[in-house]
Amino acid sequence: MKQSEVVVVGAGVVGLSIALALQVRGLSVRVIDREGPSAGASAGNAGAFAFSEILPLASPRMIRQAPKWLLDPLGPLSVPPRYAARIAPWMWQFWKASWPAQVRASTKAQTVLMRLSKAALDPHLTQSGLTHMLRQDGQLQVYEGENEFRASLPGWQVRAEESIAFKHLTGDEIAAYQPGLSPRFTHATFTPDWYSIADPKDYVLAMAARFVANGGEISIAQADALVNGGVQTSAGVIKGRVVLAAGAFSHRLARTAGVKIPLETERGYNTTLPGTAFDLKQQVTFSGHGFVVSNVTCGLRVGGAVELGGLDLPPNFARADVMLKKAAQFLPGLDTTGGTQWMGFRPSMPDSLPAIGPLPGRADVICAFGHGHLGLTQSAGTAQIVADLMTGTDPGIDLTPFAPARFTRQP
Repeated sequence: MKQSEVVVVGAGVVGLSIALALQVRGLSVRVIDREGPSAGASAGNAGAFAFSEILPLASPRMIRQAPKWLLDPLGPLSVPPRYAARIAPWMWQFWKASWPAQVRASTKAQTVLMRLSKAALDPHLTQSGLTHMLRQDGQLQVYEGENEFRASLPGWQVRAEESIAFKHLTGDEIAAYQPGLSPRFTHATFTPDWYSIADPKDYVLAMAARFVANGGEISIAQADALVNGGVQTSAGVIKGRVVLAAGAFSHRLARTAGVKIPLETERGYNTTLPGTAFDLKQQVTFSGHGFVVSNVTCGLRVGGAVELGGLDLPPNFARADVMLKKAAQFLPGLDTTGGTQWMGFRPSMPDSLPAIGPLPGRADVICAFGHGHLGLTQSAGTAQIVADLMTGTDPGIDLTPFAPARFTRQP
């Protein structure tokens, strides 16, 4: 039986950010992961700190769009037929989260967490020695025609009310930010405070190295169950207070403590092309098609979309192929040869808010999962909150909207 003050389950960007934050507070920390650092969604994401993305996925607009998208099995949003029955309860919660009052509440909570995460990023990078990996090159969101642009304006109005900076562009103004776009994109919006990391996998691996250099330990082991005072793993019981940051697998561990949390898996696909494939100036988001193109150290990454298909179905890389074909149409000079495909699991709650706080009935287990597309973005803020909770410090924000118990009952 092994003993640590804190056991962090999960060696992705959220788990390792938390481990480093706890070390700074003077706690003895062990990280366990079934594959090791940066083996899951943290390895292949778009690399964005998307601080302007305060709007929840669940919204009246999404509910209106969803039927059209769901009819296309390779479209921006899909549910494999084999998984439809299993995901029905989550979809019911998603529909309720799209009601206007809940959307307003979720947006407010997301905004607070984004502000905290943005403020926490620089100290986190400095403490981790990783400031050199940050890029502040912004994001360009593009629209096909006046109607698509007009449909986006209510969301930008919400951002304006929260003092989020952006600039609407048309015509030649767009080419000044990103040459080589297809003329079908007549409108765009540039968000300057959209940051990125040089390479998300390298970033997490560098955090792991810093954590170990600071005296931390990373164990490759399967976490099987939450037990009294610790975690049962394939390597035996590891005792200590627990931080549950296992991404899309977190709900399975919560179930071992008798707690059912509606966490679902957005399966994200991408293709990473050689860096010479296109001269990309900043991340470009094709919101009407549900994917982005971004620069990372290892190349040009084309990916996104949402496939609500759980953890066990085999990948459907035809989804990555479709996005790559569209990217070639939207960026006519794009060289689509020599790419590497990838699929990862994004852990998503129905209201787009992560679960941060004590697991119901288990004050010794702190949850930190369910960030959806925003795990990298909110990692530093989540780490600060968990470190506060673990050391008896007031986090400074209302954690009620993020309570793991908000969808469940205490056992």
